[in-house]
Amino acid sequence: MRAIGREVDMSRIETEGAAPLGGKAAGLRIALFSGNYNMVRDGANKALNRLVRYLLDHGAEVRVYSPTIPNPGFEPAGDLVSVRSVAIPTRKEYRLATGLSKRVKDDIRDFSPNVMHISAPDILGRKAQTFAAELGVPVVASLHTLFQTYLTYYGLDFLRPMGERYLDRFYGRCDFVLAPNELLAQDLRKSTGLGDHIHIWSRGVDHNLWNPARRDMAWRRAHGYADDEVVLLFFGRLVKEKGLDVFEDVVKALRARGRKVRPLVVGAGPAGDDLAGRIGEAVFTGHVEGAALARAVASADILINPSTTEAFGNVNLEAMASGIALISAEAPAARSLIGDGMTGLLVPPRDAAAYADAVEALMDDPARLRSFAKAGVEASKAYRWSTILDRVIDTYHLAVAEGPHLRDPKVQAVAARRRAMATA
Repeated sequence: MRAIGREVDMSRIETEGAAPLGGKAAGLRIALFSGNYNMVRDGANKALNRLVRYLLDHGAEVRVYSPTIPNPGFEPAGDLVSVRSVAIPTRKEYRLATGLSKRVKDDIRDFSPNVMHISAPDILGRKAQTFAAELGVPVVASLHTLFQTYLTYYGLDFLRPMGERYLDRFYGRCDFVLAPNELLAQDLRKSTGLGDHIHIWSRGVDHNLWNPARRDMAWRRAHGYADDEVVLLFFGRLVKEKGLDVFEDVVKALRARGRKVRPLVVGAGPAGDDLAGRIGEAVFTGHVEGAALARAVASADILINPSTTEAFGNVNLEAMASGIALISAEAPAARSLIGDGMTGLLVPPRDAAAYADAVEALMDDPARLRSFAKAGVEASKAYRWSTILDRVIDTYHLAVAEGPHLRDPKVQAVAARRRAMATA
């Protein structure tokens, strides 16, 4: 099965400084491998689709290889080739790729990429690494999620050291790795030995969509919020690994202190019904998109983000651009983006009392809350998609110029054996 489509309105990008068609990405033929390219509308998927659209608009040829489902979250950017996969029983919105079939390998050979981009450290990613060595094509990997942190949310902390070793080996087999921020880049330089082959692929924000002008007092009133009420926001996919249990504990702690709190929960996901049944009075918007989503976010006052699994933290940046204050878990992604005490507050990740203290501090000091919001808007202006995506293109060109390094002895051996067989 082959699914081929084009991305629709969710991929609209800012075009400041854009090159004409056939420009800065000309000559690049990129095979991109994703575990979940367009099944759900999450930050990693949107970033990959935006990248593909930008590459196509600037002269590259791109072919995407990913599991597919009959009713995905959105239309994909570029040509999407479905790979063999199996269902994940507990997460029906995803499928797990099982590798590269002969059909898909033949398709890759026919496409003849000069860069292979791997976006997830899964079975598909490992098989793509080995096949890239056979073809003599450099591998660029991008880091989107801190998968090792998921283990905490599912009671599997004892597996974390093993998971971290696996990830170090996986990224160490690549020629270049795109990290979302400098803190994670520093860690990868040490753990993989890749040194200056760790580059930065940050994220941007569409300031035409995400901005304080989206704040809508009539919308707030329609949902029962008073004009002077401080509205606490949870924004993102409603899944355990986003720290929903911490958010619930923070709301309950504030209520126990006598604070009137009716949180605004923007998003959908498999844990949504469970949260709604436990958190008490709250407004749940469900899944919303585009201008309606930006309006809901800008109409809140404080984002509470207890997640530690993000590699970048798109919701933090979008909230900053929307003009609301942030209280976030102190994690690498948040430390790279939020100026503690300037654009928001960072707190220990699982300390509900510390979150509640931070919320009360801003509730009791409206001037400080407003100053955080204003500073966040200004800080967000540095994150422009065109500048950020141009850096990815630069990394691709460098990978093509240098060629594959074949860092992993096992990959070298497989490549040598298969080439010998092909010439025998």
